[in-house]
Amino acid sequence: MSEPRKICCYGYVNRSYASVRDVLHQRPLELLQQATTSAAARANSLAASLRLGVAGLEIGVGVHIDVRAVREEEGVAGMSPVTRVVLGWEAASGSSLFPIMSAQLSAWPLMASETQLELEGSYSPPLGALGTAIDAAVGHRIAEASVHRLLDDVIEQLRRDLPQPG
Repeated sequence: MSEPRKICCYGYVNRSYASVRDVLHQRPLELLQQATTSAAARANSLAASLRLGVAGLEIGVGVHIDVRAVREEEGVAGMSPVTRVVLGWEAASGSSLFPIMSAQLSAWPLMASETQLELEGSYSPPLGALGTAIDAAVGHRIAEASVHRLLDDVIEQLRRDLPQPG
């Protein structure tokens, strides 16, 4: 079995940390499901453009997301507090053909009205040596694009859900 592939991306939302933290504590699954719906639709269009490169295999798929924990870490020695959502997702169907992602969504304040978000995760390609070869060729690019798009969609969802700073 190959080493897990790591993916990390970050972005910023022009909303207060307190309001972002509240959403992550009160309704993380709802936020992520709304974002994954959009991310899955975009991943399917990305997969369609790469379909020739993988001999017609279907690579875009709907996902089931699982929030495993939400925890608050107090800032120490002048550092900012951090809210962490431990999560994972897997394909809704044909899950043995797609990697299972384990990830952590972290949020911390930058300024009074700006919060940084980071999505860090890992996955192992399925299907043994064949899956590792597919991942090396195109799979990792699709996984990275999907994770980046998911984070972008989480940010956009937060912008829709939370009032504009005044």
